[in-house]
Amino acid sequence: MNKINGIMDYNIRARSSSVILRVEDVHKSYGANEVLKGISFNVKKGECIIIAGPSGTGKSTLLRCINYLTPPSKGHIWFNGEEITRKNANRIRQKIGMVFQDFALFNHLTALGNVMVGLTKGKKMGRKKAKEIAIDKLGVVGLSDKINSYPAELSGGQKQRVGIARALAMEPEIILFDEPTSALDPELIGEVLEVMKGLAKANMTMLVVTHEMGFARSVGDRMLFMEGGVIVEEGPVRQLFSKPTKDRTKQFLHKLEELYGKEQVA
Repeated sequence: MNKINGIMDYNIRARSSSVILRVEDVHKSYGANEVLKGISFNVKKGECIIIAGPSGTGKSTLLRCINYLTPPSKGHIWFNGEEITRKNANRIRQKIGMVFQDFALFNHLTALGNVMVGLTKGKKMGRKKAKEIAIDKLGVVGLSDKINSYPAELSGGQKQRVGIARALAMEPEIILFDEPTSALDPELIGEVLEVMKGLAKANMTMLVVTHEMGFARSVGDRMLFMEGGVIVEEGPVRQLFSKPTKDRTKQFLHKLEELYGKEQVA
């Protein structure tokens, strides 16, 4: 693969009519608390899907259901035409990358070790080959000089870039981003978004839960606006920004404008 602006070229998974992920009537309950109330949508190869909405509406739970870290209570999820179940979740999950808002790094491992661990433990790859891949992916996210640093020695932005490198090392066909910048100081957000923009431009299939609407507008193909465990509105990102049809979507975008400034949202 070639590199585009420092990011691997994923044009083998370029945007097409091929559906890579299908979510059908997914529900998730914790006791009497129904968090997801029937979510359905498709994702095509190469698409960047933005999932937006107020806190507590089930966005993160949806991502965890998709990769079966949290199995849904009801509904079906297909990845490349194969339904994900408890029995095959571990195998399929190797093709579904996940980047967490709290980084989820192992504090006792270096950046290199954190990227290698999925290869050696999940894919049972030899350490020599795993090390080569990990060094390459850390270079892709601009951390070649931090391979021997521990999480405590890294900034928040660097930690998140290690998380992205860890996901890329598994050669995923789709990456799920769960509010990847929410735990970062403002001056560190840009470095993470630049890596994500590079991935989007190189046609990596992505589902991104985020409040970074400037980022969403610049790279997103479609947006799902969620509230109360359902999809209230969906459509092309620019269309939803310029002409949302639902009052709740309009209210949400207006509130973001008040918080972050119109130039960051419009």
